[in-house]
This record gives sequence, structure tokens and C-alpha cells, in this order.
Amino acid sequence: MYPSLAGALATLPSLPMQFGGLLSTPLGQAFAVVVALAVVVIVGRIVLNIAWRLVTIAAVIIGILLLLSFFGIGL
Repeated sequence: MYPSLAGALATLPSLPMQFGGLLSTPLGQAFAVVVALAVVVIVGRIVLNIAWRLVTIAAVIIGILLLLSFFGIGL
């Protein structure tokens, strides 16, 4: 890893303390809530995208098996 990147990543956990009381104000707290909500929405979209793909794949497989059973072909 690059030395400058490693140094930046090492200071990342102390980043909120460098802002002082920025999140202690009502506006700062509202900002933190909106950012947390955005993270939840983004993660939720990714999970739902994967879930829709799984549901679509399951529907296709079950549909193929149903068509095969209509023609008397059992697996």
C-alpha cells in the first residue's frame, strides 16, 4: 500500500473528533441522520437488486419444470 494512503487510512477513525462539536448541533445531527439514511437506502437497493434476480431465476426454473410436467417429463 502507498505510504500516503496508509497514513490517511490510519487517521480515518479519529476524523469525527477533528470536527469538534460539529455533530452536537441539531443541524449536524440532522445531517448525520440523513447520511445514515442514505447508506441504508443504498445498501437496501443492492440487497433488493440481488433478491429480484434470485426471484426471477426461481420463477424461470419453476416455470420450466411446470412446462416439463405438462408434457409428462419428470425430473
